[in-house]
Amino acid sequence: MEERVIEFHLNARTGLSPYQQLVQQVRHALRLGLLKEGDKLPTVKDVAKQIAVNPNTVLKAYRELEHEGLVGARPGVGTFVTRTLADGTLAAHGPLRKDLQRWVTKARLAGLDEESIEALFMNTFRNAAGEDVA
Repeated sequence: MEERVIEFHLNARTGLSPYQQLVQQVRHALRLGLLKEGDKLPTVKDVAKQIAVNPNTVLKAYRELEHEGLVGARPGVGTFVTRTLADGTLAAHGPLRKDLQRWVTKARLAGLDEESIEALFMNTFRNAAGEDVA
């Protein structure tokens, strides 16, 4: 079985605390099928070193995921995915991802930087969802 490893990153612009960002990244990976049941998460020590946070921050994120029933800790072995969030629409992700990648490429060619692309996407997403946008 091929081992999938999630690589965490922090973004100060999200407005989320580091531990919330870690939880969100695992949830997204589970929803997109990037992590599957049985996959091992990186060790607390490795994640703390990789993204330069206190190990307690990583531990807090892993505990929240465990409380939600998404991962389980095995003392001395590691933390493993126990449940996925992917659903039957996962097959549709491939073509949609390619369309979105093409769109991002066009946005970059038009001179937009990462923050502008994100702002444009989120504004469009919220409008499509019927939310009020500032």
